[in-house]
Amino acid sequence: MIRRVSYKNFTPASERASAAGRGASRKSDTTPELRLRRALWKHGVRYRKNAQELPGKPDIVFKGPRVVVFCDGDFWHGKNWEERKIKLEKGSNPNYWIAKIQRNMERDIEHNKALQKDGWTVLRFWESEINRNLDSIVNIVLKTLQRKKKT
Repeated sequence: MIRRVSYKNFTPASERASAAGRGASRKSDTTPELRLRRALWKHGVRYRKNAQELPGKPDIVFKGPRVVVFCDGDFWHGKNWEERKIKLEKGSNPNYWIAKIQRNMERDIEHNKALQKDGWTVLRFWESEINRNLDSIVNIVLKTLQRKKKT
């Protein structure tokens, strides 16, 4: 049984901080996502974006070969989680932020499992990886698509 985290007993530092956080956090068309999509488009690869009907609403979807790509934000999806958690524990409203990011990481795993169970190949890339190694990321996606077309 999967335990769902509730934010019922957690409150943001302030309503203003909460609104600012929500406003600053884009759900789609983030800079790394746009960079990756543009690079793939230049390679002649066509895709769908933000497929609402799939678990997790993948950022990039290749329906034919059944490949999905997520461009995960380093903060929101818990990159270097142990280090980040220590920093969050020292910051403002740590219980809220730690629970929030841990739930995001759990949800990512749930979405991966649901997609894989349905025959999808899931690729996840950190925003910092995309920003630092765009060509390598594009090559991984292209090789995955080629491999899937052969099967």
